[in-house]
Formats: sequence, C-alpha cells, structure tokens
Amino acid sequence: MSVEPWITLRREPLGDYRIFRLRRDFKRSPRTGEEHDFYVLEAPEWVNVVALTPDRRLILVEQFRHGTETVELEIPGGVRDPGDPDPVATGIRELREETGYEGRRARLLQSLAANPAILTNLCHVVLIEDCELRHPTEFDHAEDLVTRLVPLDEVPALIASGRIRHSIVVAALHLFALARPSGQ
Repeated sequence: MSVEPWITLRREPLGDYRIFRLRRDFKRSPRTGEEHDFYVLEAPEWVNVVALTPDRRLILVEQFRHGTETVELEIPGGVRDPGDPDPVATGIRELREETGYEGRRARLLQSLAANPAILTNLCHVVLIEDCELRHPTEFDHAEDLVTRLVPLDEVPALIASGRIRHSIVVAALHLFALARPSGQ
C-alpha cells in the first residue's frame, strides 16, 4: 500500500496579507473518495544563512519577533526577493544587509519544507564561510538587529538551553553539523 496524492477539485483565494496569501483548497481523498477542505498559506521562499568567520565563529543576530513577542537569537536570513537569481544569492544578500558580513564558498546545504501541512514554501539553508565585516548594515524598514559572534563549540549549549529555539534555525544548524567533516 502507498499513499496517493489527493485530487484538487478547486481552489478559493481568501485573502492577501502582504507576507502570505490564504487560500482554501477542496480536495478528494484517493482512499475514501470523500471531499474535504484545507486552508493553505502561500508564502515566498525563505533563506537561512549559516555564516562562519575565519576563526570559526558563527554569525548570529538578535531580534524581536512579533509572533512570540520575544527577543530571539537566530542565524541571518530572510525572504527570497523576485530579483534574486537563486537561494544562494539571497543568502549572500541577506547576510550582507543584516550583518555587514561577506564571505566565500557560499553553497546550498538543503531546502526544507517549513511546515508542509499548511505552507507552500521552502526554506533554503545556505552555508557561507570565511566571512568578514565589510559593509554597513542595511536593515529593512521593520528590522532592528544586533549581530553576535559565537564560537562554534558554544552553539550546542545555546540550543540545549533554549537560547536558540527557532525551529527552522535549529534545523539549519543540524544540517550544518551533518555537513561538517569530522573534527571541524
């Protein structure tokens, strides 16, 4: 037995809220033939950046998050703009804008489905190494960030203590840990 995709019967747009659009999908179960409705958030692609300095410090940002109304410690990242040619270019741009850092050997580690139950988008995890401070920050109109450099060996304790708790950030750091050669 295998799981089959559900058949989309129709889609009903419900609203456009600048950072996402809400729609209602009507689908038929391939197992029962019954019709069900689902609410889906259409969102642009996101990029999270694992950025390291030459001395192996992780570049983090502190910022206030309106959903939880808390100051969070996270990796840099943001929305992929329509003019960005690919997620790596978005990661390079976001790192420069949010922190002023620029690096080398930028590459995509993996693309994650943030919440495939209700979200249409992907979050791309980009690794950038040998980052150095080269530019002033260029915050978006609603950003207020502070850059923090943290030795790489302190990151697991920050996650374990809940100081880094954004789930997509934790997933990105896990992907980085999996991609690192042993002993680095």
